[in-house]
Amino acid sequence: MEAQKSEVALADEFFDTSKKLKAEISKVIIGQEDVVNLVLTAIFCQGHCLLVGVPGLAKTLLINTIASVLDLNFKRIQFTPDLMPSDIVGSETLDNNRNFKFVKGPIFANIILADEINRTPPKTQSALLESMQEFSVTVSGNIYNLEKPFFVLATQNPIEQEGTYPLPEAQLDRFMFNLFLDYPSYQSELSIVKNTTTAHRPIANKVLDKNQILAYQDLVRKVPVPDNVIEYAVKLVHKTRSKSEHAPEISKKYLEWGAGPRASQYLVIAAKCNALMNKKYSPDIEDVKAIAPSVLRHRIVRNFKAEADGVSVDDIISKLL
Repeated sequence: MEAQKSEVALADEFFDTSKKLKAEISKVIIGQEDVVNLVLTAIFCQGHCLLVGVPGLAKTLLINTIASVLDLNFKRIQFTPDLMPSDIVGSETLDNNRNFKFVKGPIFANIILADEINRTPPKTQSALLESMQEFSVTVSGNIYNLEKPFFVLATQNPIEQEGTYPLPEAQLDRFMFNLFLDYPSYQSELSIVKNTTTAHRPIANKVLDKNQILAYQDLVRKVPVPDNVIEYAVKLVHKTRSKSEHAPEISKKYLEWGAGPRASQYLVIAAKCNALMNKKYSPDIEDVKAIAPSVLRHRIVRNFKAEADGVSVDDIISKLL
């Protein structure tokens, strides 16, 4: 009983803290509330994000600000065609005594910004795979654990595709969310221009530390979920598979491949966090619907007919919901 009381108190504290986090981030990042909410959700669910948006939409500033308010170590990796795996994970070098010594790469941080991840060949992209899934890297047969919390935010420019290497499906599946960063509204852009063309530089204050983040990550896992919510999440994923018995006509007509079991897991865990952020102690179907587009967007593949008819992935997801 005492444990339940303490978890309820921690859930209330989590709700208050998430409000403070968003308030501090909003000092620097104007607008983009949905994106901020989903990035924070991914962090508290031990997930990773793929952020798609044109240049100049403050993708780097956003993740830098989040690292500041969470008091986490932040590293940025600029992906280029000549980047090697050792430039990310590190390499072994000879020291003065001619012994091999491992020099850690930039992956050894709490928050990693993988900037323009599709600008580097698959060999280098895959250097992130083990760290994202296992929270460790292997160099010369030795395993080096990464410090938790660990979070990767990768960015992609959707406009220019010349000289890019599309992420393989196996790596896309490692990202919890695929977030589309749109242009700011007229009013938001007015505020952005007013705030960024003066000598004043807003500063976001620290709200959390590593231990509190780990405690909240553990809390999210403990949130109870009703059977009907789990059934809804799994059925929604099955609807994306054209050969499933639950597939509607739109999936059979327009989808080549559907989402895998990892999508079902992420739908449920993200719904738990979304519920806590809205001061609920258990998620409902609305929480699943709120995060579903970001979970499914990069996990389903349209067929040629969908492209010919101009039906987008988001169109299909909205119909499935």
